[in-house]
Amino acid sequence: MNTNERISTWVNRIDHVTKQVESVFGALSDAQLNQKPDPNTWSIAENLEHLILVNESYYPLIDSVRKGEMRLGWSSKLGFLRNVLAKMILGSVEPTRKRKMKTFPIWTPAASSITPQAVIRFVEHQKQLAAFISSCNDLLEKGQVICSPANKNITYTLAQAFEIIVTHEERHLNQAKEVVRSLT
Repeated sequence: MNTNERISTWVNRIDHVTKQVESVFGALSDAQLNQKPDPNTWSIAENLEHLILVNESYYPLIDSVRKGEMRLGWSSKLGFLRNVLAKMILGSVEPTRKRKMKTFPIWTPAASSITPQAVIRFVEHQKQLAAFISSCNDLLEKGQVICSPANKNITYTLAQAFEIIVTHEERHLNQAKEVVRSLT
């Protein structure tokens, strides 16, 4: 698959998540979006806010790459290690994976009551994410390596990062749907 086809696939998957969020959660009130089935489960709004935080944490990294300011550690030069780490992370965010995971503090939603109109905010974010991914064609073509926004010692290619991001969205869409089912 060439770079344009990969970008198109990611954008189509992002669009699918966006449409699902609008159709499943769009008619819910802010109170319903923030309702939690139990204290250890994120609300729908928290799931959406988490995705925004994760996705937007990549923007400054790409900006630093474009400015020539990104400094990668020694682990970035070990392709085997990069691939192993990327596969582990991708496996941990698979939509069908049932085991809960603790997120890094930088990606934890700030409060249990998220700002009003969480769905609208998420939809706008998704448009920006799709445009952002589309704007990275040149970096994808050259196999750009980046570090994780959560840990500078974890490195992977930008293509692997985008696959992780989109798969992660699909996982949290499923989690948010589970919240809806538990509340009815």
